[in-house]
Amino acid sequence: KGFSSTFTGERRPKGDRIFEALGATDELSSAIGLAGEFSSEKGHVFVGQLHKVQCMLQDVGSNLATPLSSAREAHRKRTCFSEKPVLELEQWIDSYSEQLPPLRAFILPSGGRSSAALHFSRAVCRRAERCVVPLVQAGEADPNVAKYLNRLSDYLFVLARYAAMKEGKEEKIYVKPEP
Repeated sequence: KGFSSTFTGERRPKGDRIFEALGATDELSSAIGLAGEFSSEKGHVFVGQLHKVQCMLQDVGSNLATPLSSAREAHRKRTCFSEKPVLELEQWIDSYSEQLPPLRAFILPSGGRSSAALHFSRAVCRRAERCVVPLVQAGEADPNVAKYLNRLSDYLFVLARYAAMKEGKEEKIYVKPEP
């Protein structure tokens, strides 16, 4: 009948922004899974991190599926989202960034299949973040969820560049077309 239940048991229309955010997060995990498969074929060391991110996205989904307006304390305890994963992403970003040449131009999603799939994951991540921000602003989701998605998109961008570099693939540079 076009309704679904949140973790708190509340019935909401399937078009509710909570389910939009859950769907975008699920798509993100799938995109990261694909990027992880391509990266695994190339023997990248960061594949374990991508799996950990997918597990964290399950926790993101749990938080989103538990609107704070209808959550009891027991729900909140089970689905809280801490700042610790955000800090871990920042450490990973710094670690890979230190190994990359400076970015001197806009790059296009490219650099081989691993890199392109990571760029695609970054774009899906940005959409998921846009779906989550209104929930955070409305007090329905933990602010750390939005912070996590924000940092995750940066991590995926840096990782895409790192994968291209490790595979010896060229990143395509944006060139303004002639008028």
